[in-house]
Amino acid sequence: MAELPESPNGLEMKSVSVAIVSPDESWRTGATGLLNMRPNVRCQDIAQIGPDLREFAAGLAQKADAVLLDVDCDPELMLRLAEALSEEDGAWVMAASSQSDMKLAVRFMRTGVREFFTLPVDPNEVAAALNRVAGRVVTPSTKPGGKLFSFLGAKGGVGVTTLAANFALTLAQESEKKTLIIDLGIPLGDVAINLGIRTDFSVHNALADPNRLDSSLLETLVTKHESGLALLGAPANFADLQPTAEAFDKLVTVARSSYDYVVVDAGARVDLVRTSIFEQASIAYLIAQVGISELRNANRMIIQFFAARGSNLQVVLNRYTQRSLLLEDTLDDAQITRTLTRAADWKIPDDYAAARRTRDTATPLAMIDSALSSKIRELARTAAEIPAETPKKGFFRLLR
Repeated sequence: MAELPESPNGLEMKSVSVAIVSPDESWRTGATGLLNMRPNVRCQDIAQIGPDLREFAAGLAQKADAVLLDVDCDPELMLRLAEALSEEDGAWVMAASSQSDMKLAVRFMRTGVREFFTLPVDPNEVAAALNRVAGRVVTPSTKPGGKLFSFLGAKGGVGVTTLAANFALTLAQESEKKTLIIDLGIPLGDVAINLGIRTDFSVHNALADPNRLDSSLLETLVTKHESGLALLGAPANFADLQPTAEAFDKLVTVARSSYDYVVVDAGARVDLVRTSIFEQASIAYLIAQVGISELRNANRMIIQFFAARGSNLQVVLNRYTQRSLLLEDTLDDAQITRTLTRAADWKIPDDYAAARRTRDTATPLAMIDSALSSKIRELARTAAEIPAETPKKGFFRLLR
């Protein structure tokens, strides 16, 4: 059996107690042997489950810092036990199964299970899970919340997702800090497509029960891009979930406590403007194009939603081309400024060739050297307050 790493991520392991629940003695013995390879882990064997699941769950929550369930012995019983444990404050539930069944894993995660292992278990995964348990047993983090950058479109189709995804990717590389992008393009969003990655979980898993959402659960739901950027993607299918404003607020709070930078793609969802997604944003980017409809909508949003807190608003004109201003039926800069009630803060060039290349190669725009990626990099570096004279670094390191 492989040994557990002694200190994953260089963190010192704190004392943790784990209750191992399984009627199978050999299963309990194997789990105990694996967990005990880490110092300061105390295992308790639980061979029988009491008839009253709620009472049994309450006892487990008091006895141990974490509970490990043997799913294979009786999946439905363990599912009900996981649900009972989720009702106990502070209960940290883990489960393990020999079945590589994503639907089964999702069912358990929805009950509040924080870690779901597939046997044979990866010792590194267990070690990381135990460190997460230890982290909450000790002291809550006093780290100040990370910076929040929120993107909103004046209407659909103005390129919010393209800008948000590539801004986040650039931010992660240029700053070299922990960065998360949240795709709130519900019911369907395209951040994952823009980044060229696939996701197993989505914002629905995070928002379904905000009371259970914490940093550790969030970490199990995100997908990592090769650049280091973390993504909490939009759902792959239509769903009936209608998250409350409080649920969005909780997601933002947890995300900011876990990451240095949090980027939110809000699409054209004006209903989110009065949540902490924009209320707490260091910068709120309003994306528009040079068109009557887009500028009119942007004008209304600025007046109605951002007039009282305009200091954190930056207006971005996307797919901007100077050439179009030579035509008689287009608006000049002065007209655009009057329509918006303010000058645009950023003008992102229209670069069809670069956009076409990214679609053909499934490579994010920010990883292709172009006028468009250069402007997005400038946008991200300014947001992160990275001095202009800092030597260029970032995406192009991936191409060397």
